[in-house]
Amino acid sequence: MKGFLLKGRAGLLGTVRQWHWISSAMCLVGMLMFAITGITLNHAADIPVEPVVITKEAILPEAMLEQLELPDDDRAPLPPFLRDWLSDTLDTRIANQAAEWSDDEIYLSLPRPGGDAWLTIDLLGGEVQFEKTDRGWVSYFNDLHKGRHTGVVWFWFIDVFSVACVIFSITGLVLLARHAGSRPSTWPLVGAGLVLPLVLILLFIH
Repeated sequence: MKGFLLKGRAGLLGTVRQWHWISSAMCLVGMLMFAITGITLNHAADIPVEPVVITKEAILPEAMLEQLELPDDDRAPLPPFLRDWLSDTLDTRIANQAAEWSDDEIYLSLPRPGGDAWLTIDLLGGEVQFEKTDRGWVSYFNDLHKGRHTGVVWFWFIDVFSVACVIFSITGLVLLARHAGSRPSTWPLVGAGLVLPLVLILLFIH
């Protein structure tokens, strides 16, 4: 019976070790990115940013302008033929998202990580105005950290990554408990990791 329990315990620890290294491998690059961008976000005011603004203008062909019909709702996506023309003409990706339609103008906001963009289409004369602002790679990765204007795929990636980090942490705790007997500093260090943030919150955050 004792041998069976020891064998079962060894098998459980083997499973924990396997989950620990698999989750650590999956989290490695993501944890580095989120740790580094945590520093850049914390010092955002100290990092100089020089936004680059690009503006473009075009004229919508009259035949295409005549094809445009006001939708029933004042917020609706651009028709596919218009998105294709704008993508080719402006050399930028036009998202299939709701634009603001009025009797004389279409306005489309195009927020993105690390920058912003918008375009307007004059429905009377066909003038197209486009402006894009790029705040650089630091802002780009900061927005990835926050999940700002990153879309559904990145939204789910953050959730999956967070679950992998939880697995990594819990299995690490189990392995710490397994070896704590031969490493007396284990629990004091774990306790310090818990108590220190609480003390800082209570004393310095109001």
